[in-house]
Amino acid sequence: MVIRPTEGKERVVAIDVMRGFALLGIFIVNMLFFHSPYIYVNPYTWFHIPGDFNTYKWIDIFLQGSVYPLFSMLFGYGLAMQFMKSELKGTSFNKLATRRLLILLVIGCIHAFLIWSGDILITYALAGLVLILLMRLKPVWLFLISAILFLVPNGLMNGLVYVLSKVSPDDVIIYTGIQEIENSIVAYSQGTWIDIFWQRLADWLYMTQYGAILITILCIIVPFMLIGAGAAKLKLIERARELKVFWIVTIVITLAAGLVIKWIPYNTEANLFTMSIQDTFGGPLLAIAYAGILALVCSIPFMGKVLSPVAKAGRMSMTIYLMQSVIATTIFYAYGFGLYGKIDIVAGTWMAVGIYVLQLVFAEAWFMKFNQGPVEALWKKLIYSTILSKRDEKDSNL
Repeated sequence: MVIRPTEGKERVVAIDVMRGFALLGIFIVNMLFFHSPYIYVNPYTWFHIPGDFNTYKWIDIFLQGSVYPLFSMLFGYGLAMQFMKSELKGTSFNKLATRRLLILLVIGCIHAFLIWSGDILITYALAGLVLILLMRLKPVWLFLISAILFLVPNGLMNGLVYVLSKVSPDDVIIYTGIQEIENSIVAYSQGTWIDIFWQRLADWLYMTQYGAILITILCIIVPFMLIGAGAAKLKLIERARELKVFWIVTIVITLAAGLVIKWIPYNTEANLFTMSIQDTFGGPLLAIAYAGILALVCSIPFMGKVLSPVAKAGRMSMTIYLMQSVIATTIFYAYGFGLYGKIDIVAGTWMAVGIYVLQLVFAEAWFMKFNQGPVEALWKKLIYSTILSKRDEKDSNL
């Protein structure tokens, strides 16, 4: 028996809605990277115009460091749902999932090196390969391993940074790279395609810390995916109405704790330690709160129809994500309209919202005729056509 793609009638609407909202949050955050050399500045001192600073502040508190953990948990949730489906049907999960993730890795490489350096698909593909090895574990073990992988290394690292902040405060000042900023503006706003390629590569190496991405994957992304996988095995989203008390308590605790932590750089000194604490611990707590809120909202029958456009965007999440990169880089890079470095945060944020609304319209129109997003259809065609071709080859040898 061959595992088939998930049909529309099998989907959990709440999960698609969560993906859809996460895509909006991701785009608003990513827009900072699309239109300016954000990765090379100290965001707490760089923005002098009140409108820009206040907009950044709210993005930083409510979205930065919170939407990608949510999406990572949903990725783990979805992978675990596929695992349970294969177990129920008695089909092979590991080979299919591995092939699926390797194709995702290729798509991520194309995205990262030819479109935009801030790609997350490479990270998800590599983290997913680790998750496959642990997928058969019970939820309690998934949660326990997640806690150990996340809390131990991140706790030690932040503890060391805290000690450093007391011993040598100058060493925890957030870096602002003037030369890197100038290089980015020249390359992206005026450079040739080759100039942009080399700048994109330099940005990718800087953001991935020249190979330290593997540590990030193991100590941050994998733990989030493990939480999602454990939650899927317990069907925490599907049973949201039944588990209303659990979700309400979880939302109150994680929302309150997350907001307190996310405000730390603004209530104390903004440095590497407070910024790390904010994103490392505050962000994931808010992500869990957002998941709980949306799970409860979607458990209300009529809200499924109200949020249908957002759910449709979530159904074609990879298409929407890649479209955002293509559209934004065309607007800001020199091979398009060359507006890099010329848009403020307020305009960039509203631009992200406007583009996302147009994407909702696109998704609504697309699903009137098709059952899958275009990139999703291509991705799954590559997966399942490979399986079928191997089966045909096997049959021909009988």
